[in-house]
Amino acid sequence: MNNIVVVKFGGSSLANAEQFRKVKNIILSDERRRYIVPSAPGKRHSKDYKITDLFYLCHAHVQQHISFDGVFEIIEERYKEIVRELDISLDIGGYLKEIKNKIAEGATPDYTASRGEYLNGLILANFLNVDFVDAAEVILFDKYGYFDSESTKKAISEKLNSIERAVIPGFYGAMPDGNIKTFSRGGSDITGSIIARDVEAKLYENWTDVSGFLMADPRIVENPKPIEEITYKELRELAYMGATVLHEEAIFPAREGCIPINIKNTNAPEDKGTIIINDDEGKNQMGTITGIAGRKDFTVIAVEKAFMNAEIGFGRRLLSILEAYGVSFENMPSGIDTMSVVIADSQLDNKLDKILEEIKRQCNPDTIQVIPNMALIATVGRGMARSIGISEKIFTSLARNNVNIRMIDQGSSEMNIIIGIEASDFERAINSIYNAFV
Repeated sequence: MNNIVVVKFGGSSLANAEQFRKVKNIILSDERRRYIVPSAPGKRHSKDYKITDLFYLCHAHVQQHISFDGVFEIIEERYKEIVRELDISLDIGGYLKEIKNKIAEGATPDYTASRGEYLNGLILANFLNVDFVDAAEVILFDKYGYFDSESTKKAISEKLNSIERAVIPGFYGAMPDGNIKTFSRGGSDITGSIIARDVEAKLYENWTDVSGFLMADPRIVENPKPIEEITYKELRELAYMGATVLHEEAIFPAREGCIPINIKNTNAPEDKGTIIINDDEGKNQMGTITGIAGRKDFTVIAVEKAFMNAEIGFGRRLLSILEAYGVSFENMPSGIDTMSVVIADSQLDNKLDKILEEIKRQCNPDTIQVIPNMALIATVGRGMARSIGISEKIFTSLARNNVNIRMIDQGSSEMNIIIGIEASDFERAINSIYNAFV
């Protein structure tokens, strides 16, 4: 592994000229920061627009045969203002005109949406006076639209090997026929992670508007402590339960390359941020937790039948009913004569009555109980596995605050304990657990 650092800057980090200047100072402060991945401009304030949203709107207007001139004018002015205030010699108007013509001629939604990153990449490369490498040249998809890891690795190696410092736009790449293909929203995180892996970077820095992850949601817990270090597995557990700072898919390329990810704050670059490390590198701090996260809006279907454990195929029949209705489940706690499935309300979508009828017909249970308005909370930490008293702390804190636990599930990795509670107790429960450990 060499000394290269790949840096990705989110939309809030590049929302206006002032933010561009902050980004330039960050990049120039460390000569190891050689490959820079920008997002499209984000919101400058709460009532502002994200540029990517405006590009999608342009495409929608064309599809409906409505003029998109007014929307595109907002995009044009935004980019022209950035270029004007940075005082750089870039013919941004020429690029904008070309893009507008292609959109008017029926460009694909992927091409249209990707132009936010493309234009920001051109501006940033000019401002830094470094090479611009179009992501379409190095981030490659196969003919079916799936990311082509091997071809990408080869293209990145060939293109970047002789370039000392470059800007590569995030979010998109190209199909074999040259057509633009995008990742899902937030895909600039993925681009940065892929480039970090394929140049064998020492570190992947992901710059955003927060100083890393916090132990709990600041909208629920007042001034929660920052998480200085977290493993990939812990991050996955917390992200699954709703704690999102980094695009989930961005974890995997960096993890594959054993490259640590540092979440940093563009507006407070001196803050340590959160470092995401390999699972076997984490310090096993006994008796501690890493974070708490949770989600509301679940329904539990609890099925009871005497001698269920002796009835071969019962679980399969129950789950096949959910599969037949296109419903996935979150958790499945069970006992000798009971089996429960925890399902997100968004999955049920008016299917509940039909599912219950089918369970009665195929499984012939003694009773079925439907428990609505449930919330799940995960307490996560690699130091939990061999620590005596972690569960006791969690459950005692909840009891003291009059929170009734309806369900308990501990993962086989012993890295997390998930509890099911009534949604009305959600905020109180998270504060109770947090205060028990911090």
